[in-house]
Amino acid sequence: MDPGARDDEAAVTRWTPSTRCPDMWVDPDDDPRETAAGPVGERGTLLDSLRHFRLTIEMKCAGLDAEQMARRSVPPSTMSLLGLIRHMAEDERHFRRMAGEDVPRIYRTAEDRDGDWNGAIAEPSVVADAWRQWRAESEVTDRFIAGFADLGTRTGEAPLREILVAQIAEYARHCGHADLLRERIDGRVGQ
Repeated sequence: MDPGARDDEAAVTRWTPSTRCPDMWVDPDDDPRETAAGPVGERGTLLDSLRHFRLTIEMKCAGLDAEQMARRSVPPSTMSLLGLIRHMAEDERHFRRMAGEDVPRIYRTAEDRDGDWNGAIAEPSVVADAWRQWRAESEVTDRFIAGFADLGTRTGEAPLREILVAQIAEYARHCGHADLLRERIDGRVGQ
């Protein structure tokens, strides 16, 4: 089973390579990031952007084994697709801290501030853990955001909208990295 896919069979099959454009992940009409109705309002637009970039990260990892997921970009960089998933799990966890939870880092430690990247090794169990952690933290983020009617509410450090925009920007930046990482792994580009 694809380590980037969700547990349900539909998720595994929805990213079947495009039949019209071989370098694309799916036929444009089947792209799960596109919806028939566009988002409505500020909240809808921001949440749709977050959903879009999360799906993009998943798509860029689809069909890869543990070795490919852990493959480093360009030495001495420790960046890999697996590291990106671990890094984004850490970033999503930030919302728990804003909610007042006293939760430790998932991968980073005082001794290894880059544990999210450094610990991204080619072991199937490490890949499975990264996906589990990332999905769990993303769900907590979504529940946290849903608890606020007004995105202008300060969550300690800044209004929620600013934190949400920063999270979207972080995903967008790393989706660009994921494009290059995936192309280096198997030449696949597009979307």
